[in-house]
Amino acid sequence: MNYARFLNAVSKARVASPIRELTAIQQRGPPTLISLASGMPNTDMFPFTQASVTLPDDSQLNLDQKLIKRALQYSPSPGIPELVQWLKNLQVQLHNPPTCQLAPEQGQMDLCVTTGSQEALSKTFEMVVTPGDNVLMDQPTYPGTLAAVRPLGCNLLPVETDQLGMRPDALRDVLSRWKPEDCKNPQSDVPKVLYTIPNGGNPTGATMSLDRRQEIYEIARNYDLMILEDDPYYFLQFTRPRLPSFLSMDVDGRVLKFDSFSKILSSGMRVGYMTGPKPVISKIVLHIQSSTLHTSTLTQMILFLLLEKWGVDGFLQHCDRVSDFYQERRDHMIKSADRWLTGLAEWHSPSAGMFLWLKLLGIHDTHKLIMEKAMEKEVLFVPGNAFSVTPGEASPYVRAAFSQATPEQMDKGLERLARLLREERQLAES
Repeated sequence: MNYARFLNAVSKARVASPIRELTAIQQRGPPTLISLASGMPNTDMFPFTQASVTLPDDSQLNLDQKLIKRALQYSPSPGIPELVQWLKNLQVQLHNPPTCQLAPEQGQMDLCVTTGSQEALSKTFEMVVTPGDNVLMDQPTYPGTLAAVRPLGCNLLPVETDQLGMRPDALRDVLSRWKPEDCKNPQSDVPKVLYTIPNGGNPTGATMSLDRRQEIYEIARNYDLMILEDDPYYFLQFTRPRLPSFLSMDVDGRVLKFDSFSKILSSGMRVGYMTGPKPVISKIVLHIQSSTLHTSTLTQMILFLLLEKWGVDGFLQHCDRVSDFYQERRDHMIKSADRWLTGLAEWHSPSAGMFLWLKLLGIHDTHKLIMEKAMEKEVLFVPGNAFSVTPGEASPYVRAAFSQATPEQMDKGLERLARLLREERQLAES
């Protein structure tokens, strides 16, 4: 892989911060090391002496005086070393990336901790996008990604999806205006980046089939695309075993995988992690050095204590419990949809994630219907146009989340929607 091809001028110009490098060196040094280089504040002046977090089984994670001082101090930009290593071991166990066998400069698997996967996504687009570039992505897609990439001045090329995720035939159709050999021409505007949410897609709930993943990876190889695998719902797949990731089939070092603890441990802790080829991860770390410096050391330390206590098996058991919880919520949502929306809407039962994607029959654009009339009925959904890659595009869809509402609230909410849709039909017929 020629990684220089994917980096824009800003990213190529980034260099390591000497201070940040010294921070990592100091923390790896022996206790006898005397450092007069550090500009770190003196932790004796911090007004905290210890902390503890109580878990559901009443056991505790304790940060004693020594740990709390470290947890409240600056830390290396890639993440605290013990958490980074734990997560690397997890990725190897879950995905066994072929890139583990590559040399560092050839794309060996590396990993860094980020302040949620949103930071990683934002910094990645800022690393690879030059104004005028063409970027491929799911249609519809996550609005947070659209918010990150639209201001960068690129052209977003929507690739149609269905209940099985991105369609390989639609991807080929979009790419048909270029030839595979165009990727070797620096002057060509052939796309370099493909963004997709393969599991429990937001908003559609779609999960990409294994056949499609394999086919899309081969298309990416053919056109030398970098795949941005946004996977916050990986652990919320409702079937076991979980489907193989793009990372697990990445023989070239062309996949960047974005994972998050937000859906399974805590959204407020703001901890995610990004896995991919070392030459690319190192550029993300340089961007972190010049912006956030690092993800909160305190939240990283609490997270590591929890993961160390559980071990990988305990962590995966917890993920299964979370997934089972959302599967049960999904089942309640589908039951209520069957009860109230049959003949008024169409949908597919999601096999992962938190969302049901409803197509409202006879409705051209749901925006006004939801933002005005649904509010009058005291029920709220997200109109489908919020997820469109094409700004201003009308959409007959709405997104319904089953993550927080109780079964009773889901049932009442869909009943109110059904009442509204019947009223709209009567108005249209009158």
